[in-house]
Amino acid sequence: MFFSENSNWLTANDPCAILLGSGWRLPTFTEWTNVVSSEGWTNGSGPWNSVLKMHAAGYLYFSNGSLLSSGSSGYYKSSTQGDNTFGWSLAFGPSGLYVGAYNKADGMSARCLRD
Repeated sequence: MFFSENSNWLTANDPCAILLGSGWRLPTFTEWTNVVSSEGWTNGSGPWNSVLKMHAAGYLYFSNGSLLSSGSSGYYKSSTQGDNTFGWSLAFGPSGLYVGAYNKADGMSARCLRD
């Protein structure tokens, strides 16, 4: 399955707002980039050893629902669109960290922020 929507994550569909209520949301691409820079994260140990305790849950592959990279890598959505098919996300593992575009249909973790 492919997503083809031309917008950032809409508030009405934001899992943080739906599950936790008004005032909660997914972080933006800029917010992920800022925390990576300010905390000096370079690989998976940074997010885990931070106050956020971000874990390596892996992700669900969009084409068949397979769980990939569980226990070795973490993938976290942002609310910012890359294009119709891809959205900006934070990914990290034992050897690196990347804030980049991943398929919107992949099942990734969500870290909610409160405004």
